[in-house]
Amino acid sequence: MARYDDLLDMPPPTPKRRGWRLIGRHLPGLAVTLMAALLATIVLWPYVVITVASGHVGVLWKRFNGFDLYCWCFVGRGTILDPRELREEGLHIIWPWDRLFIYDLRLQSATQTYNAISKDGVSVTTQLSVRFQLLHNSVGVLHKFIGPGYLTSVVSPEIGSQTRQVISLYTAGDVYTSRESIQKQIRENSQKSLGANLNQLVQPEAMEQPDPKHYNDFLQDSIQILDTLVLSIELPPDIVAAINRQTEEYYAIQESKFRVQREAEESKRKQIEADGIAAFQRTVSQGISDSYLRWRGIEATLELAQSPNAKIVIVGSGKDGLPIILGNVDTPVKPIAAPPSGGGGATPNPEAAPTPGATTPPGVAPSTPSAAPNGGGSTGAAPSNGTSNGGAPASENKPHAELVPAPASPENQARSPLTIPENIQAAISRLSEALRSSGSAPGSGTPAQPKQ
Repeated sequence: MARYDDLLDMPPPTPKRRGWRLIGRHLPGLAVTLMAALLATIVLWPYVVITVASGHVGVLWKRFNGFDLYCWCFVGRGTILDPRELREEGLHIIWPWDRLFIYDLRLQSATQTYNAISKDGVSVTTQLSVRFQLLHNSVGVLHKFIGPGYLTSVVSPEIGSQTRQVISLYTAGDVYTSRESIQKQIRENSQKSLGANLNQLVQPEAMEQPDPKHYNDFLQDSIQILDTLVLSIELPPDIVAAINRQTEEYYAIQESKFRVQREAEESKRKQIEADGIAAFQRTVSQGISDSYLRWRGIEATLELAQSPNAKIVIVGSGKDGLPIILGNVDTPVKPIAAPPSGGGGATPNPEAAPTPGATTPPGVAPSTPSAAPNGGGSTGAAPSNGTSNGGAPASENKPHAELVPAPASPENQARSPLTIPENIQAAISRLSEALRSSGSAPGSGTPAQPKQ
């Protein structure tokens, strides 16, 4: 056991710290305070921290007079009308007892249906799409005197009134064709009417802001109507059917007019074509003579006679004796007897007799005259004067030149030329004499010019 003197010589003991004890003593109160602050922050966060989205603006409403942290100035209570006090896009902190109203400054659209009466008393149902936008500096005044329901309380009734007024100026038929004009008139009339009527809503005595008369003209252009589009126009079914019938008749009349014009143009075309043909015939007829046409016919007959194919040539009975029918022959043709004349005897076929100066090509048998007995008549040659025994002219018997291929080889038969009838040779002789007398050489290809 230590003595008292020893205890006096010993250093005094170090006192223990009481900080943790103090903290431990007040820890429950701090926890409650932190929980209360956290709860208050969670509850009051939506009212204190406000985020303004893109394309929007906030209008502040103050419950008490006081100092504003946004502009570091003293402001009154109520709606803040000063455009500089509007809350722009981003994060903003306000007192929890104040309010911030958000307005959309972007282009907005609203579709409304209105009933109207046309000029002729027809009920018209019109569906309109209105596109509008708010003016930035006028949002505070708009919020104080109109509020967020401006579309229902101001815009839609004004558009409906102007729509009915404009449609009453048109008939039911004109409403379909005047849509662009109706849209333009509705927009212009609505904008003018809104500008005149909204300014009447401003009451300076109801403002607690400095210089309240400064905001008298803020509502005039607060709502900008950009377009009024007519989406649909509905008429009674009977009126629609009548308009459709009227349109059909109109286009039927237009079709008839176009047909008349087409026929008139076709008549002009045919007249021009007839004039051209007549001019062509006059031009051609001046350079073509009868001698030239006979010469071309004889050349065609000679080319036909020189053809290697077997043919039947039926010669006409005119003075030229040109062929009028051509045909191919696949089988041998037998001689045809000449018809009996009106007299007692038969007239032989003059074309069947061998022609002086004409040669019979090899492989072709010359045709022989044949006559049918007529009561004891005899067979003889035709008289030189061209009449038969009965006195009828020889030209009326319509002689025919017939070529009968002889039984020869196919090669000789294919290459055998035709015999030229006597009348064709006579026509050639007459044509040659006519050409020599007119000064044109035969075979030159140049037609004889007609004598003036």
